[in-house]
Amino acid sequence: MLIQMIMFDLDGTLLPMDMDEFTGEYFRLLTRKMAPYGYEPEAMVKATWHSTGCMVKNDGRCSNEEAFWKDYADIYGEKVLKDRPVIEGFYANEFQGVQKVCGFNPKAAEIVRWLKEKGVRVALATNPLFPTPATAARIRWAGLEPEEFEFFTTYENIGYCKPNPDYYREVLRRAGLPAGNCVMVGNDVGEDMIAAELGMNVFLLTDCLLNKVGADINQYPHGGFDELKVYLQTLLG
Repeated sequence: MLIQMIMFDLDGTLLPMDMDEFTGEYFRLLTRKMAPYGYEPEAMVKATWHSTGCMVKNDGRCSNEEAFWKDYADIYGEKVLKDRPVIEGFYANEFQGVQKVCGFNPKAAEIVRWLKEKGVRVALATNPLFPTPATAARIRWAGLEPEEFEFFTTYENIGYCKPNPDYYREVLRRAGLPAGNCVMVGNDVGEDMIAAELGMNVFLLTDCLLNKVGADINQYPHGGFDELKVYLQTLLG
């Protein structure tokens, strides 16, 4: 089938990172920002993980944003809703400090732009756990601009998360394409390669490989950006 769109994951794919380092610095900056407002750091980390879990379990009946804040309010009460502008401001400002624990690979932007020059549609299928400002920031840390993607998923604009197959069904719906006309590129076996179950072509980027399920990665086309380009050239002809 004709390949018309390549969908990329972001964290650990276009943006190199150690996920534990990223998460640690993110929570360090968030809790430092919110401590003066009465949020005890350890409890806030625990609450944020719990509400993130509600997004992961979301079944599409509401946006991930709504699922997150409903649970956050269940934990903290009305106080957190009053403080929501402060928390949201964090993602537009202090969150930028997380960049220092992320890597950079110029080949990420190069392959996206190479595809666009060839007339191939490009989307960002990043797990939608963050608001738009935080997602746009991470896109820029990877050397790209948000508008270079036809669309990208954030917690505001979708009601599913990886590894739920319905997440991929929704991005395919937005693309207006059958699964066989798309390629999913990601670094996480459990979250990204599941797209193959829907009939999508997949490529496992191994630079920052995550394989919590202990799968045999030889069942997937895999490698670094150079191998990815060869794979895509073969598919695109």
